[in-house]
Amino acid sequence: MERLWTKSFILMTVGTLFLFNAFYMLYPTLPLFIKQFGGNEAQIGLSMGAFMLTSVLVRPIVGGLLDRYGRRPFIVWGLLVFILAMYLYSWIGGIVALLGLRILHGISWAISTTAISTTITDMIPSARRGEGLGWFSTSMTLAMAFGPVVGIWVIQDLSYHVLFLFAVVLSAIALLLTFGAKMPFHPQVGARRIELFEKSVLPISTSVFFMFIAYGGITTFVPLFAESIKVNSGMFFLAFAATLALSRPLSGKLSDRYGETFVIVPALVITMMALICLSLSTGMFGVLVSAVLYGIGFGSAHPALQSATIRLAHPDRKGVANASLATATDLGIGLGAIMLGWVSQYTSYSFLFAVSAAMVAFSMLAFIFFVKRSLKTKLQLTSIEV
Repeated sequence: MERLWTKSFILMTVGTLFLFNAFYMLYPTLPLFIKQFGGNEAQIGLSMGAFMLTSVLVRPIVGGLLDRYGRRPFIVWGLLVFILAMYLYSWIGGIVALLGLRILHGISWAISTTAISTTITDMIPSARRGEGLGWFSTSMTLAMAFGPVVGIWVIQDLSYHVLFLFAVVLSAIALLLTFGAKMPFHPQVGARRIELFEKSVLPISTSVFFMFIAYGGITTFVPLFAESIKVNSGMFFLAFAATLALSRPLSGKLSDRYGETFVIVPALVITMMALICLSLSTGMFGVLVSAVLYGIGFGSAHPALQSATIRLAHPDRKGVANASLATATDLGIGLGAIMLGWVSQYTSYSFLFAVSAAMVAFSMLAFIFFVKRSLKTKLQLTSIEV
């Protein structure tokens, strides 16, 4: 069996953990920072949306450039600009300047993370793709759980200036770690136009989009829901992170052995169960059960969907395929937060999570009707070639 845990894979995975921790430290603290210098709710929404929209617009361009010019230049320059943006937050005192910085930050995020995820798919042996992506994705999701907690602690006990400096240090460590990694890359032969989207992964991107609408609702509204029922939301995210960390490597191995469909469909069913459970919860027990189920379901489905994306994409277009998947992810999170915000405003948190479960149902239907057959055909062709 080909080796997964190479020095390069470990360095890139640990570097991603540092980078995503820096990013998610700002997730719950930036709205409070904006309010501190007089920003209102509309300006907060605009600032957060500017980052996401910029990322969505830039990713397809980056994906095509990665396939032509390689990965390392985009990782290095993307992270350098990311570090600069983190440092400049300390010097922002108005909403116009902040919007400009958020756009710059979104560009750097799109460049660096698209390049990193593509590099990882280059490194992982095809026979262990599910397992490898499971471990790599765990680094990102652990950051989603612990980054916000660390960010809140820093601004409560220290200051925003220390928060931004801490984020700079974490991002710089991520950059330094990438220098020790070997990045395999085979440039495209001949002059070809740069592709902005990989058509073969459009169906699976649709499935991912719906799944991440629900995720946008979870990350945005679980803290508010938990507060409304007098529960510590941190317990949800800790239980979610712990379950996810345990389930992803196992689901990755199952994906490699039996195929992605074997993992994705049951995982999406469990994700729906988690959201239905959350919609019915009235106390800590229900919240924790939901968190565990969500960790198993979402934690298993996400890397398997990424593995399926790489399997379906043309070998010379991994960068574009990863960019397409990341664009679907960003759009799902951003539009999910906005759409479900309207739902919660006019109905209730319970109905919001029920709608989120319906979005996951759409994700599963999109996969079953538009992806499953293509994936089965691709697996059969691969087995014949072997």
